Amino acid sequence: MQKLDPKRIDPRGRKVKILATVGPASRSPEMLARLFKAGVDAFRVNMSHGEHSDHEKTIKAIRAMEKDFHRPIAILADLQGPKLRVGKFKDGQAVIRHSGHFTLDQNPEPGDETRVQLPHPELFGLLEKGQRLLINDGKIRLKVIRADDQEILCSAEVGGVISDRKGVNVPDAEVPIPALTDKDRKDLAFAMNQGVDWIGLSFVQRPEDLAEARRLMGGKGALCAKIEKPMAVRRLDEIIELSDGIMVARGDLGVELEPQEVPPLQKKIVNKARTAGKPVIVATQMLESMIESPAPTRAEVSDVANAVYDGADAVMLSAETAAGDWPEEAVTIMHRIARQVESDESYLERVRFLDTPPDATTADALAHACMTVADTVTIEAITVFTGSGSTARRVARERPNVPVLVLTPSMKTARRLGLLWGAHAVATKDIGSFEEMIAKGKRMALRHGFGRAGSKLIALAGVPFGTPGSTNLMHVVTVSGDELENHES
Repeated sequence: MQKLDPKRIDPRGRKVKILATVGPASRSPEMLARLFKAGVDAFRVNMSHGEHSDHEKTIKAIRAMEKDFHRPIAILADLQGPKLRVGKFKDGQAVIRHSGHFTLDQNPEPGDETRVQLPHPELFGLLEKGQRLLINDGKIRLKVIRADDQEILCSAEVGGVISDRKGVNVPDAEVPIPALTDKDRKDLAFAMNQGVDWIGLSFVQRPEDLAEARRLMGGKGALCAKIEKPMAVRRLDEIIELSDGIMVARGDLGVELEPQEVPPLQKKIVNKARTAGKPVIVATQMLESMIESPAPTRAEVSDVANAVYDGADAVMLSAETAAGDWPEEAVTIMHRIARQVESDESYLERVRFLDTPPDATTADALAHACMTVADTVTIEAITVFTGSGSTARRVARERPNVPVLVLTPSMKTARRLGLLWGAHAVATKDIGSFEEMIAKGKRMALRHGFGRAGSKLIALAGVPFGTPGSTNLMHVVTVSGDELENHES
């Protein structure tokens, strides 16, 4: 029998990854460990809430857990972004009448049922007649009658109670504000100092929004563009090209678009990111009822399942694990849904329905060949040797029917791959020869539960070793009984 470290997390038995948000319900080291054992592959630190001191404790706890479980764990720091908000009211709130008029202006005096301050001067003179303003996640819907540089007169298509500092969405215009606020810059500097692996950039509208974040990151970490604005959808190809990953942030996206527009758009974004070989996360309200209930609705189960069938790299839990009553149960349910979907005999056909033709490079051709060999011969895993992770992304883009065991000398790369479909990354010493590569690939496959005596593995690497972008070698190997004995001794 193969001897396994009792603290090591075995392969999950699924290829889609689970990203869980940390918050008051889950930030203790004990709960973080329980969530990881239940199936979490990566943790999201939401910079919109909490203090830096709280986030620092969370990050330290996750890094300590890596040592306990001998597994690299990805951390994504999600920036708040430029949230537009109304000012305050005389009584803390007011009621906007259905079909009545309501004015947004630059007067700092407390508002009432007829007007309120909008402390964002960049919006005045920008909006035009007929454009929409959505307040409090779309619960109040205003349409512009007239706008100038002092006030915006609106009619209330949907009225209701409005209170202090409620959020404002402007779906019909590109708002000339940067994607990074002063708070975001401070949070980004903190996250880089803490060594997080991914940065989530909120409310991206244009490709240029990614440039400042890149500059401030200084070559560290990976950048995930959150698609939650209609303006971002219009320039989606450019944004995907300039990012390292994409998040389908359905919360604000669902506010600014009609509800029926979101599902096909989700599939479009997932497909485009997959075609580009960039990890794509489906997020927001996936198991929303589990904030208070120990069981999800059938519709929520179908929602998660559809994201898995679409071939998303990761699915995300938000308030379910950050503030909910059942964080561990939410992870367990999501893990079970994913495994059930991936065991469906039609899963592979559906996930490969999207055509992802290889680029005209040796590396892409070999990645495609790995998938073909794994479909033809009984293969336990594809073992990829990589420094940057690019070879692993190429292989994962093909959606092979076996796991991808990624061996890398870089812990940063191993952690970053925590959001990549099918990847089981291991940080290990670099290799110097073909023979050493084959021996280490077999040994690591045995150690991490990807094989036994007689198992076949595919090894993918570049020669000469240690040269970026040199992937040029694919080799099929068989694990022998002697190697199994050497592993166990």
